This record gives sequence, structure tokens and C-alpha cells, in this order.
Amino acid sequence: MIEFMKKLLFLFFLFLASFNLAVANPSTSSDAVPQTEETESFNAGKLIIDHIVDSHEWHIATFGHTHLTIPLPIILIDKGKLVIFSSSRFHGATESHLGYKIETASTFDKGKIVKVIPGTMQTDVAAGKPLDFSITKTVAGIFISVLLIIFLFINVARSFKKNSGHAPKGLQSLIEPLIIFIRDEVAKPSIGAHYSRFLPFLLTLFFFIFLNNLIGLVPLFPGGTNVTGNIGVTLVLALATLFVTNFSGNKSYWLHIFNPPGIPWWLKFPIPLFLIIELTGVFVKPFVLMIRLFANMVAGHIIVLGFISLIFIFGNVGAALAYTVSPLSIIFAVFIGLLELLVAFIQAYVFVLLSAIYIGMATEEHHENVEVK
Repeated sequence: MIEFMKKLLFLFFLFLASFNLAVANPSTSSDAVPQTEETESFNAGKLIIDHIVDSHEWHIATFGHTHLTIPLPIILIDKGKLVIFSSSRFHGATESHLGYKIETASTFDKGKIVKVIPGTMQTDVAAGKPLDFSITKTVAGIFISVLLIIFLFINVARSFKKNSGHAPKGLQSLIEPLIIFIRDEVAKPSIGAHYSRFLPFLLTLFFFIFLNNLIGLVPLFPGGTNVTGNIGVTLVLALATLFVTNFSGNKSYWLHIFNPPGIPWWLKFPIPLFLIIELTGVFVKPFVLMIRLFANMVAGHIIVLGFISLIFIFGNVGAALAYTVSPLSIIFAVFIGLLELLVAFIQAYVFVLLSAIYIGMATEEHHENVEVK
């Protein structure tokens, strides 16, 4: 029921964001009245989209018309030449630098670094795009979470050696139960006797996803990064599961894909229908992992920001209406935020559990049934 309501709220606020984008960007005409700073309305769609997408700067806060941001490095390779400069040179994507700019017009390339025609801000389509290795907000968030994970586990390892044979203390008492939970409730039942071979991979997946889910819920710097809500990140995590599963697959695993026993021959020849189904399943499984994690985390961010945005949307209608709506919006936003704490753990757990099940299916030894007389 909670998941169903969450999906309904996600669809509602997605519609709300689309509606506000349409209102804030009316079609230009000869009799259109340009908006001024005094008549400009709150754009909920832009606020939500700017939060959930990646960027080349880290926005911390806004004071009036002053934006407090941390510029991130732009690293490009263009025709074998290394180009490095600060994203502050783009002045919020309003200027170009060294013949490059952040694309704002194209829907497909929006937010990417493109080349411009010299002396203009027009995109040079014929020149092609440089290889972009820039440190974006998502990449910076990954660096922060990785450093935090390294710090946590070094600290826990030292505590474990120091307190060997004694009750855990400090961070060890917080992290060790999670490690034991993944080992005893996920790895052992799903993989079997050879679980220890894959336990480091599963623990890395779990703590990386769980920690980034939690950091994404913190509105203050260095929190607020939507790492697990970036489909590129979830794609890499899913590919890691795909590679580990298939490279660890034994003979029985591949035999059941290419020549499954007990299947009628007419499903294998002349059209290998069952082979097509099995090979499709190999790629569908990690694809489901990617979409589930991405969609759940993005939906949570959109719902929370949607409730907060309602205050400002109704504030454009009237101050009294804003004061009336704001308590309900804050209550629901806090409720969804607390629910997201549970979702942060559940999504990390589900991702690791399904990964362990896939690995267990690939490494399981299949024994032929022997008839006992």
C-alpha cells in the first residue's frame, strides 16, 4: 500500500513539475508580455529538475539573487589535447570559455560540454563534442561517499582487532550488525557454501548504495547529492552484478542457457526460442536492478520537493493560502523523508539480495536425479 501511494504521489508531482515548466516558459509571440523580476513566478519544475539532474557546480544555497555554489573542475580531451579549467568560467552556463560552453538549448545534449562557433554562443555542431571527464556533482558525491566508506571500514577493522573477543564499541557496534546481516541473511542462503568468495562484492554494493541513499536525504552540504538517483550510476552497479554473475557461472549455468535439459527439441530447432528467452533474461535481470534503484530514489526526491514547492506555488496565489498549506506540506514532506530512510535501507537490501540470488543461480551445482530402486 505504501509503495502504491508513493507511485501515485510521484506521478502527481511529476505532472506538477511538467505543468510549472510549461507555465514558466510560455511560447513567444508579438503580443506576449515579458516577465520581470517582480512578476516572475516560482518554478517548481525547474527546482525539482535542477535537484535531481547532474551539474558542473555544487549549489549550496541561495540568498536573494546570490547563489552560493562550489565550482567543479572541467576536464576535457579535444583532439588529443587536455583542457582543464573551472566551471566558474561559464558563469552559470551564460558564457563560453576557450571555445566551450554548457549546452542549454538542445534537449538531448542539455547540460553537456559542447564547442561553440568562435565569437558566438551558438553550438558548433560540425565540430563534434570533446571527451568529457569533468568532475560533476554526482562524481564529487561518489568521491565523498567512497572516502567515507574507507574511513568507516578502516575504523571498524581497527576496532575489531583491538576488541577481539569483547563486545563491539563505537562505529563497530553500528557497522558490524549490518555486515553480519548481509553475511547470514543474504550471502549464505542465496549463494551457499562458496558465499565467502562473493561477500566482499556484496558488502561493497550494500554499503555504497545505502550510504549514498542516506547522503542524498541530507539537504545540507555535503549532502543532497542524488548519486543513486543517477541512472548512469545505477547502470554501472547493475553491470557489476552482470559481470560477476556471468564470469562466475559454472558449466551447469551455461548449459541451462544454451541447451536446457527437458525442453522439447522444437523449442531449440530451427528457431532457438528458449535460447533467446534465456539470453534475454541474462540482461533483463540487471536492467531491473538498475531501474528499480533509480526510479525509487528519484521518486522520493521528487515527492519531498513537490510538497515543499506547494508552499511557494500557493504563495503566488495569496499569502494566506500559503500559510494555510505550509503546515500540511511540511508534515507530509517530513513523513515522506522518514519513509525514505526506510526506503534507503530497503533498496540497498533488495539490490544486494537479488544480486546474491543471481550469483547463487550461476554458481549452483546441478545434480542429476538418480532413481533409487
